[in-house]
Amino acid sequence: MGIINITPDSFSQDGYLRGTKKFSDRAVRHALRLIQEGADIIDIGGESSRPGSRPVSLEEEIRRVIPTVRALAKKIKIPISVDTYKPLVARQALDAGASMINNIYGISLDKNLLRMVRDYKAGIVLMHMRGTPQNMQKNIHYKNLISEIIKPLQKSIEKCLDIGMKSDKIIIDPGIGFGKTPEQNLEIIHRLADFQILNQPLLIGPSRKSFIGKVLNKDVAQRMAGTTAAVCASVLNGAHIVRVHDVAPLKDVVRMSDAILNQTLN
Repeated sequence: MGIINITPDSFSQDGYLRGTKKFSDRAVRHALRLIQEGADIIDIGGESSRPGSRPVSLEEEIRRVIPTVRALAKKIKIPISVDTYKPLVARQALDAGASMINNIYGISLDKNLLRMVRDYKAGIVLMHMRGTPQNMQKNIHYKNLISEIIKPLQKSIEKCLDIGMKSDKIIIDPGIGFGKTPEQNLEIIHRLADFQILNQPLLIGPSRKSFIGKVLNKDVAQRMAGTTAAVCASVLNGAHIVRVHDVAPLKDVVRMSDAILNQTLN
């Protein structure tokens, strides 16, 4: 899953809202490049969810996201995911050609949003996060980290199934960096196999995140090697989808990790 941030304040310093009125054109070009490099899914977001970030208005998120989705959907065949929790943004994105909604509030889903995703026969990513991006790092005490992530994710899955969503449309994400300490992020990656109990595809997004900087004492522009290690460990421990900024090198990492895991050249 290749990342397209249409924001001015992305932690990863790759936002496409800076310095030009043609941000949608630039975002589309970037997406096409990521696909050429091997992306299987493109994930577009118009609101930063970094710690302490503030929400943007509905109108502004629509202005950022929908033109890019509409333009990109005319050019590509792979799935387009939209990173949003707002029902109207999701509806317009699905109408414009998206086929997946990536919802950071997966454990407290708006049922209107769920019903909409169901009606469009779209996919959904259910992520674990305590609180909001503004306060999530203030509630990071867990008695049993993995259990306390699995249980709300299970409730989210059940909520989706109860309203008639198909199981094969549901993806789970333990939420690396969302209300977790660096040590907890490392534990999640180390114990990804525990999430198999949920019996759903597992997405993980370690790319360039601050826990890598904490381990290696590197700023965000120097975290490629750390991201590579995190992606490799994630695949070997059970991740099915990795959400990344740097598709070309990490595609090779995923393919090699898969080859080791499955002991095959295919």
